[in-house]
Amino acid sequence: MNKPLEIKIGSTIYAHISTVRMSEAERQVAVNAMKDADLLVDAFVWVGKKIEQLTERLFLKPSLKH
Repeated sequence: MNKPLEIKIGSTIYAHISTVRMSEAERQVAVNAMKDADLLVDAFVWVGKKIEQLTERLFLKPSLKH
């Protein structure tokens, strides 16, 4: 696993995965599951921000012109 991904996932979680007694194949499956979960969470956050931006544009009150 590369360092930026280890930092992004969280070193404590990665450390816990590395200390659990399992085969290297199982360890890789666990790490891949963490990467997939991280991507899923990033996608949900991105969609949430886009929805928030859209609602701000749609429901923005027009200002009164003087």
